[in-house]
Amino acid sequence: MDTFNKNNLNILDLPDEILLIIFNKLNTIDTFYSLVNVNKRFDRLVLNSLHIRNLDTTRMVIKSYYDRTFSIDNNVLSKICEKILPRIHHQLNELIVEQNSLKNILFTVNYPQLDSLSLVNFQKEILFQYLTDNSILHNLLTQQIQHLNIDVSYDPKSKGSEILSSIFALILSTCQRLIDLNFCQLFYDRKSPIRIYKFQSTSCTSSTLTKLKVSVANFDDCLYILDGRLKHLSALIIHVKKISLSFSNKNKTKLPELKYFSLTSTEPTTHYDDQIIPLLCRMINLKELTLFFLLLKSYSTYIDGIQLHDQILIYMPQLNKFIFSINTTVINGGSTIDLPSNEDIQCSFIGKGYGQVGSCVHNRQEDNVGTSHVYSLPYQFQYFLRLNNSFQGDMFDTVQCLTMTDGRPFEHNLFKLISQCFPLLKELNVVNHQPQKTKQHSSILIIFPHLILLNLIKAHVDYAEQLLCDKNTHLPALLDLCIKYKSLVMITNNFTNDTICRNCAKIKKLHANSLLWPENFHKYFPLL
Repeated sequence: MDTFNKNNLNILDLPDEILLIIFNKLNTIDTFYSLVNVNKRFDRLVLNSLHIRNLDTTRMVIKSYYDRTFSIDNNVLSKICEKILPRIHHQLNELIVEQNSLKNILFTVNYPQLDSLSLVNFQKEILFQYLTDNSILHNLLTQQIQHLNIDVSYDPKSKGSEILSSIFALILSTCQRLIDLNFCQLFYDRKSPIRIYKFQSTSCTSSTLTKLKVSVANFDDCLYILDGRLKHLSALIIHVKKISLSFSNKNKTKLPELKYFSLTSTEPTTHYDDQIIPLLCRMINLKELTLFFLLLKSYSTYIDGIQLHDQILIYMPQLNKFIFSINTTVINGGSTIDLPSNEDIQCSFIGKGYGQVGSCVHNRQEDNVGTSHVYSLPYQFQYFLRLNNSFQGDMFDTVQCLTMTDGRPFEHNLFKLISQCFPLLKELNVVNHQPQKTKQHSSILIIFPHLILLNLIKAHVDYAEQLLCDKNTHLPALLDLCIKYKSLVMITNNFTNDTICRNCAKIKKLHANSLLWPENFHKYFPLL
């Protein structure tokens, strides 16, 4: 009987079904570059018209948290344009392209079936030029594109770019078949806000757009979008940088066309009652609602299930899905208002159709100040803000950015709990000036396997030691560190303590208040 010789096993011996599974696990560009023109069988499988409907020509490389490249090697690009695109261009429905390769890819062939386009990591000025030129891109947008995603080079300090706002208006007027637009919200941590509420009433209009995802500077921009300029808009996913007092006219007109609305904001606001609630009450036919914000209230109480129902949900009879994360900070001073406990908050959601709800409440009885966080479960947001010592756990596998803040110290066991509850965490911000009471050195390391950015600027030096000392914590992916130079000197014993080296070895961006580094500084930060 013949025996199977494992030494003769070859990839060509695998059936087509297995090869397709393998190919689908690979980056599309790598697959094309490596396998096309190797043999006829690979060509048939890789270029199968049943599978090649979309093409992503970008490859993201993270140099640091805010420094990323998306371009591909010139040799790879040349082969794609010369050997691949002429064979598949007629069947492509979706194309993802970055700035440096746009001309090569769009000018090589025509794309008669293309209706979805993503423009990634473009400089604002160059994108504006492309849109105003009589170019192939301009013609595509005018005649074909129905689904458009825009991503621009990110500036975390931007408060709203004028040229970016003009690009937004230009796209709406240019794209005559556009039904779905994602404008600068392609990545959760690259939201570039626009300012549009001062535009003329004839600007930012579209008779075809039904879905819009966008980030704006303030609440007036949100109202500008909703007040009649996008006649058939049924879904709006909007991030408002700052929910402040509106200067627009108080429009009370109902919004019957809107079926899906998502409002998120990561900066605290005091305008829940006079801005957010009146807007939501206009959405009488809403089927899905998503809310994420941080509230500051005085002489009041927390937002709970009863308030959400009586002030908002009762006006939305068709609502069948409600996703929320609402932080409330209440400062009542010497008033006699009693703040509810966590058990009271949980009870307020019972019997009103919310499903499972998580909550954390911390009351300071001595000055009648407290914080509350209520959220729908399973948790579906990428941010979790203002976590404090009242946190009891649960699984938050969508969260990539976490902020911890409290007037009480964070101890070792809390960080251990967080590493278990937030398995995909990429950004951690610690705000706490209180020293740890119990400094533990466990034999079991706390591991944050995906953490890229650690911000300790507003943290006591104990937390720098807790998170950077390799006896406590392992940070294998750390690229960005924000820390006070004084804290860095203390935990490294003036850059002589080797227990910090391992967690600092891969750091490529150090944000510390020093212009002059000591002689052995680069022992800790060899990549700077």
